Amino acid sequence: MFPELFRIPGLDIPIATYGVLLAIGFVLALWATARLAERDGLPKDRIYDLGLYILASSLIGSKLLLIVTEWNDYGSSWKKVFSLDLFRSAGVYYGGFLVALLVSIFLMRRWKLPWRKTADAFAPGVALGHSIGRLGCFSAGCCWGKPTTSWLGVRFTAKAAELTGVPIDHALVPTQLIEAVANLLIFGLLLWLRRRRSFDGQIIFTYLIVYAVARFTIEFWRDDPRGELLGMSTSQFISIVMFILGVSLTLYHRWRTRGGVGAQHDVAAQVS
Repeated sequence: MFPELFRIPGLDIPIATYGVLLAIGFVLALWATARLAERDGLPKDRIYDLGLYILASSLIGSKLLLIVTEWNDYGSSWKKVFSLDLFRSAGVYYGGFLVALLVSIFLMRRWKLPWRKTADAFAPGVALGHSIGRLGCFSAGCCWGKPTTSWLGVRFTAKAAELTGVPIDHALVPTQLIEAVANLLIFGLLLWLRRRRSFDGQIIFTYLIVYAVARFTIEFWRDDPRGELLGMSTSQFISIVMFILGVSLTLYHRWRTRGGVGAQHDVAAQVS
């Protein structure tokens, strides 16, 4: 709704609301992650380093998936890949998440950090940062929803249409705000679950499951170009994969945990 906060006097350089909120989201996410990691006995310095690498890789990954999903635009003109428009665009969240996930696995192995425990510390922060980032999407007008006559509908400004192409001739479903609220609820759920987790990895696996459900559902209300695969949006297809992965890993590690406890009881019984 407010793509620009202000312009730097004398230079006429715009300060984008999206960029500011994205930066705030990253700082708060990293702060929350560092606190949770410290409680788990993980080195804060390494967590900060890892967070910076995750930020850089997520930005690159989000742009790469954007190029793939909008190949008709970028494939026909490679100059657009190096344009300011691509740099200013939000990208596709799942692209950033998947690339950041791969980079984090590599770095955690290199720095000898336990992946599941470290990922558990990052998961709530990811949801928190994503929630604030979606407010940035709302301010910029990207990731818009379908036309609606509901009281929830919002109309974007001509400036937003100029920057993102969002329709302004009718009210739209505020999918950005819906996802912001969903991520905030996921953040609270993950914090609650941390106090009750039964194995390392339970938090990140739960995030994969719950966010996949939320994103798959919200995609039905989205109306911006985002690619299609097997009759679904690209993000819906990835959501299904993430959901299956999260459920499978949860069941596997829960089985291992219960099996280990049972084995310990058997040994104790034999000794006694």
